[in-house]
Amino acid sequence: MSDKPASTGRPINTLKGLLPFLKPHRQLLVFWLLALSVSSSATLFFPVAIKHLVDQGFSRNGDIDRWFLLLFGVASLLALATAARFYFVSLLGERVIADLRKQLYAHLIRLDQRFFHETRSGELISRLSADAELLRTVLGSSMSIALRSMITVVGSAVMMVITNPRLGAYVLIGIPLMVLPMVLSGRGVRGASKNSQDRLADANARASETFNAVHTVQSFVRESYETGRFTAAIDYALAAARKRIGLQSALTAFAILIIFGGITLILWSGARSVVSGTMTAGTLTQFVFYAMIGAGSVGALAEVWAEVQRAAGGMSRIADLFEEYSALTVTENAPVRNGKQAIHFEQVAFSYPSRPDDKALHDFSLAIQPGETVALVGPSGAGKSTVFQLLLRFYDPQHGTIRLGDAPLAALAVDDLRRQIALVPQDPVIFGGSARDNIRYGNLDADDDAVKRACIAAEAWEFIQVLPEGLDSELGEHGARLSGGQQQRIVIARALLKDAPILLLDEATSALDAQSERAVQVALEHLMLGRTTLVIAHRLATVLKADRIVVMDKGRVIATGTHQSLMAENGLYAELARLQFNDTTGMGQLA
Repeated sequence: MSDKPASTGRPINTLKGLLPFLKPHRQLLVFWLLALSVSSSATLFFPVAIKHLVDQGFSRNGDIDRWFLLLFGVASLLALATAARFYFVSLLGERVIADLRKQLYAHLIRLDQRFFHETRSGELISRLSADAELLRTVLGSSMSIALRSMITVVGSAVMMVITNPRLGAYVLIGIPLMVLPMVLSGRGVRGASKNSQDRLADANARASETFNAVHTVQSFVRESYETGRFTAAIDYALAAARKRIGLQSALTAFAILIIFGGITLILWSGARSVVSGTMTAGTLTQFVFYAMIGAGSVGALAEVWAEVQRAAGGMSRIADLFEEYSALTVTENAPVRNGKQAIHFEQVAFSYPSRPDDKALHDFSLAIQPGETVALVGPSGAGKSTVFQLLLRFYDPQHGTIRLGDAPLAALAVDDLRRQIALVPQDPVIFGGSARDNIRYGNLDADDDAVKRACIAAEAWEFIQVLPEGLDSELGEHGARLSGGQQQRIVIARALLKDAPILLLDEATSALDAQSERAVQVALEHLMLGRTTLVIAHRLATVLKADRIVVMDKGRVIATGTHQSLMAENGLYAELARLQFNDTTGMGQLA
């Protein structure tokens, strides 16, 4: 059974996808709508005050001071309501997009390895940043302007009909001509916007990939080549943006032409009525102001409509990520029993999703007893790392079963399973933080004494002490301020601090220099003591001290035994040993 969510039947490609994020902020939403209503009402009351000012304030017995005081009162109300509207809608936009980003990040970080192998990290960052920022801008500004404009368009149209039914009827006929092009062009603008953002995400992904491999780029003197590739990606994004801008420009020009052409025609008719005496100057002034408010609102609506459609394209891209799901099977989660337990691989067959026709493991069976140390050896591509990937349940096998104790891994909660396993990878992973934070990643509740003990056991305490701020020293992005051996010892300290009953060592000492290798090997032996340990073995010392050596080739177990028995068999293990050991006493490496 998959944990894929029920399909909605169609992609979420409109701003309706934001509704679930608006619900927790109903109070802000209500305050915004109230302020919007007051500011719109004040705007629509202005022409009425102007009419009375013209018809009565300028008359011989008119009280002009009273009417100007009324205008000032309306302006004050409009100012306060507009400020309140801006405050509430801006805060609403910030909170909604903050929730969106947090929920999207929490969703993405829990997806399986398949998703991350198929999706570039730069594209994910683009959606978390650029697309979410676009939504924030639109929600906190453009959408508010759009809603206000729609209210004032409708309100001014109604008031124009009340002011002069004949001229108002002309307006009601013209409004559909103004709005229809925006509605019809919406899908085209949204599609062009989504394409533009996709191309920009491609460029961002290209830059992210290059920066992460900058050592390789510079060592091969490929700066100009990578600059050319990034330039091409940016030009492609620019071409997509040019198409979107062209659509928006044509829409704006059409809207302005229709609006001001219609106003000119209506004012011509109204002016003739004033000349003939069938309409007062104040009434025409009121009508003109309503026409100006309506025209300005339609113009603003045309201008922000494209931005709203662009945001809908961004929401579509974000919604695509929310539609992603983990391919790991989900069954009733059984509790994970703490302590030493046997591990069983039973006729496991597995292919990576990116290479479905290439079997990484074939009919793989292996039983590891509690507390046993098993070394996996074999040529590159034999499937050694895949065993780790499946045991950590980054993937599920297509066939066969993996058990921890008596329970299949698929029946265990993934988080509980992984808490039982400590991993020391081949390539050390150092986060951009302090030494303390990196080591405490193994146990976030560990105190400083526990961190220090882990550092000492991992032979890391000596070099940490000479760092400028000791454990509080920033290690730089990817541990740039440490040597490779120092990075590996930080990772070993992290694994020591986790204190899990199962230990996975993937070339755990490969990055260490000769001076520190022996000390770290002793620390690893202490760590391995009493734990169920799987080692991808490259150093002869690890192979010699393993309880069993499992020789793998092309995803299968082809031999099992001790170093001496496997050498006596004169098979693949002996061949690898002769090729890659400088002598049989322990020098060299086994790949």
